[in-house]
Amino acid sequence: MSIPANLKYTKDHEWVSIEGNIATVGITNFAQSELGDIVYVDVDTVDETVSKDEVFGSVEAVKTVSDLFMPLSGEVIEFNEGLEDEPEKVNSDPYGEGWMIKIELSDESELESLLSADDYKELIGA
Repeated sequence: MSIPANLKYTKDHEWVSIEGNIATVGITNFAQSELGDIVYVDVDTVDETVSKDEVFGSVEAVKTVSDLFMPLSGEVIEFNEGLEDEPEKVNSDPYGEGWMIKIELSDESELESLLSADDYKELIGA
């Protein structure tokens, strides 16, 4: 199972890529495989400041809907609009074209709470 070492992870199965003060967020390969075929990604928090661990949107799969949790506090500055027409990109390329949001971080000290790739592997038993 693919767990890129250059990313950080949450216990809720989001991945985070940090570039300066901007974080890109998606769900992990493990999460998308557990959900199954994703048919809709709903994010209605663009231009809003959302605190760590609050819900920023949801993912709808054929059999279930799952909340998406903010890995870090900040303002949601962008939604991956490509997912509106092709939500299946979350299944086919979870760490690439399947990214979901970009956040402008408000508290960089929260980065310390994220899991490393090895910690995440241990969490999911990989």
